[in-house]
Amino acid sequence: MIELPVISESQTKKKKPDWLRVKLPLGKEYAKVRKLVDEHKLNTICESGSCPNMGECWGAGTATFMILGNVCTRSCSFCAVATGRPPEYDEDEPRRVAEAIQLMQVKHAVITSVNRDELKDRGAEIWYNTVIETKKLSPETTIETLIPDVKGNWDALYRMISAGQEVVSHNVETVERLYRRVRPQAKYHRSLEQIKLTKAFGKRTKTGIMLGLGEKEEEVHRAMDDLVAHGCDILTLGQYLQPTRRHIEVAEFIHPEQFEAYREAGLERGLKYVESGPLVRSSYHAERHVNV
Repeated sequence: MIELPVISESQTKKKKPDWLRVKLPLGKEYAKVRKLVDEHKLNTICESGSCPNMGECWGAGTATFMILGNVCTRSCSFCAVATGRPPEYDEDEPRRVAEAIQLMQVKHAVITSVNRDELKDRGAEIWYNTVIETKKLSPETTIETLIPDVKGNWDALYRMISAGQEVVSHNVETVERLYRRVRPQAKYHRSLEQIKLTKAFGKRTKTGIMLGLGEKEEEVHRAMDDLVAHGCDILTLGQYLQPTRRHIEVAEFIHPEQFEAYREAGLERGLKYVESGPLVRSSYHAERHVNV
């Protein structure tokens, strides 16, 4: 383990380190995406998830769309998305998302969603139709779908991933020991099984882990080994940032050099691509992950 300064929990409440500074959203491309999102009444995880890269990504003319509403049935302690009873979903949403992607002329689109555990198919039909409609209007656009935990409903999983998307992502989010605290309604090994089945279906697989929640280095390495064993191709590693005082606190800020060490460790273990850095999020530089 490389020796690097660790910032204590009490310090995190005072000041974030310099490497976590981000630029404010601005520019013509950002304004263009902002207008399209508003006009088409779309949800983006960029906003709902308080992503620190929103300015950079929107400024480049890209965004990650969130379907099936913006209210989640889960209550993960790290997530900024609203929790509660979701309203009825909009069956016209796939068309509107596809039209927005076409108007933006994006080369690679990322689509995600809230958890809809109250739906028998977990929202799989909306997922399927969104990808189909997008491919119909933008056949040259590659697509990554960042899908939720289907709670072992594998029929729903197969419907979600059978629409022609190039990359299927499902985030394990943290190491196994912290699951009960960080993801109380999820199961570590169930998420690994979902990745395994997705790989067996023939898809390029991807997942993400947040760091700074109190995990140990050997636990991160063990998670990498588990992911490789279950067929994961791509891993993103980023710093957890506390959205509000109601959410789980940051245990430590991980130094950029440690992120680089994790990147190298992941590649050594057999992952095909590792995107690792303090501001990395699931869809950050997603266009790079299509052909690895």
